[in-house]
Amino acid sequence: MNHKSGFVNILGNPNVGKSTIMNALVGEKLSIITAKAQTTRHRIMGIVNGDDFQIVYSDTPGILRPRYKLQETMMNFVNSALSDADMILYVTDVNERTAYEGEYIDKIKESNIPVIIAVNKVDITDQENLEKVVESWHQAFPNSPVIPISAIKKFNLDSLLNAILDKLPEGPAYFPKDQLTDKYERFFASEIIREKILTNYKKEIPYSVEIEIESFEDGKDLLKIRALIHVTRDSQKGIIIGHKGLMLKRVGTEARHDMEDFFKKKVFLELYVKVTKDWRDKPLVLKRFGYR
Repeated sequence: MNHKSGFVNILGNPNVGKSTIMNALVGEKLSIITAKAQTTRHRIMGIVNGDDFQIVYSDTPGILRPRYKLQETMMNFVNSALSDADMILYVTDVNERTAYEGEYIDKIKESNIPVIIAVNKVDITDQENLEKVVESWHQAFPNSPVIPISAIKKFNLDSLLNAILDKLPEGPAYFPKDQLTDKYERFFASEIIREKILTNYKKEIPYSVEIEIESFEDGKDLLKIRALIHVTRDSQKGIIIGHKGLMLKRVGTEARHDMEDFFKKKVFLELYVKVTKDWRDKPLVLKRFGYR
């Protein structure tokens, strides 16, 4: 029996459900998910193995026009995903009427990489609208499967997986068969904290925050984590901490609970807030935070 393997890179506009789809396909929560745009900042791999295949999914930030250096580095992740894919899983949703017109759609077509279109969020539309959306994508990508799904409801994901396996090239496994992702545990700890900031704060605050794990001591029964929450201005520090420290305490409690579920052990979490002025526009600081 021939073995198949390949890099399936997930691209699409912000808030169409790319991270939800990858998590559902992988069976683990590797990418954080919120209702806010630009939740995903990094390129995150999720690896799915079978006896005769290995699919290396790659979740990417939503396609956007950069306004500062951080967003430029986020788009670098998107560009790299476009250049090294064996297959592109382009995610749209039932609300995107003109998504197939634009610079990145042209780049995808010009790349000659096999494409699968996933039309997400079918659970929030009717059949008539869905048929119109699917037909528009068939016209834009006449040689590509267009598969309606609901990632949050896990509807039709089996059809999506079968379409991916059908287009997956033959080849050996790129990673050990028991490996789930390319990221380290520190990364997931920082992302869990950032997710809680995204869900607990409004306006610009979540987009001005970066998490740095200062220490990560993994004991037999207890995981000790000390994390710095970087903000760009002094006023943001006060908002993150909140009156009598209540907001920071809430973030810490919610993050600790999720970490205990993720790491399967007790977690002792310390959070501190630090002002790092204009970190989103400083290349050396961005590099330290894992952006390039």
